[in-house]
Amino acid sequence: MTEILEWFATVAGIAAAFMIAWDYGRRVTGWGFVLFTFASVSWIAYGLMDEEGGLMTQNIVLFGINLIGVYRYLIRKKKPAAAA
Repeated sequence: MTEILEWFATVAGIAAAFMIAWDYGRRVTGWGFVLFTFASVSWIAYGLMDEEGGLMTQNIVLFGINLIGVYRYLIRKKKPAAAA
């Protein structure tokens, strides 16, 4: 089970990074954050099962950051103000 979580989290994290880096628009970026969120949950579960405290702690923080990304790109209706 841990090997499945490990590889899902790895592949999902790589795919999400590409989705965000390619900058194909707000919707694709938002779904990249959704995928990052699932990867973080998988890493947290893996960290719990394999007693990897550092990995688990890092991904708890990343989970919160990814939720902010999901909110900003998929839920919030107003686009962020452009930098001056």
